[in-house]
Amino acid sequence: MKRPFTPILALLSGTLLPSIASAQDCGAADQPCAVTDGTYHIALPTTNTPTGIVVHLHGGGGTGKGMLNSGLANAALERGYLVVAPNGEHPENQWSRDWSVKANNMTFARDDIGFLTDVMQDVRATHDVSDVPVLLAGFSRGASMTWNVACQMPDFADAYAPAAGAFWDDLPETCAGPVRLFHTHGWTDRVVPLEGRSFDDGSVVQGDVWASLKIMRETNGCRNRQPESSSFDGDTWFRHWTDCDAGQIDLMLHQGGHGAPGNWGNIILDWFES
Repeated sequence: MKRPFTPILALLSGTLLPSIASAQDCGAADQPCAVTDGTYHIALPTTNTPTGIVVHLHGGGGTGKGMLNSGLANAALERGYLVVAPNGEHPENQWSRDWSVKANNMTFARDDIGFLTDVMQDVRATHDVSDVPVLLAGFSRGASMTWNVACQMPDFADAYAPAAGAFWDDLPETCAGPVRLFHTHGWTDRVVPLEGRSFDDGSVVQGDVWASLKIMRETNGCRNRQPESSSFDGDTWFRHWTDCDAGQIDLMLHQGGHGAPGNWGNIILDWFES
């Protein structure tokens, strides 16, 4: 029999994180839930029935429990979403807290698309969320994993929101189907530059964000290279491709580096809900 836990309430920017439902058997920061190939954390909103699910993937070296305190998690919980934060776990690799985003000579023992599928099956089996919409988001290497899921299994989520990470070389030639995707990137990002960069004498290469967007435009059947509209909001710039046979692609660039603007969570959720 599973032992109930006492919820842990985390502080972020001086405010209290929305409470995690006390009826959970696992999922708190100190007690992740387990599936066959790994673990995940989960936070429930105070509403009786969640309005949707946000799955948020951490960056390289991060943890799922850290994503419970993210700006997106806070915004999602306030709006009534259930937040799922899986753990990228590859102890056999140099980057042990990572996702199986293969690039050139990188190999991984765990297939993370399969792992994430198992996580969602477990979440749906233990919570009343069988028919609610799903947003898959990720940061850095987690964003690259988000791109990979969107490309290889487009029906995994209803929409995708990667930030500061895209495909790695070798880039896919095609993707399985159209998606709604909102990519966010820092104009001055030096960790994952917009054009990508190489490691280990060129044996491992980050993909070019512009090339990643081109692949997804072709998959969605977007008719033009240029976006149908562009807009500005303070220090952020937006580009929107909406003339596609299916799906939609949005790009947000900001003046910062390897991260996202402080209001990113609400921007993404406004877009998702629209």
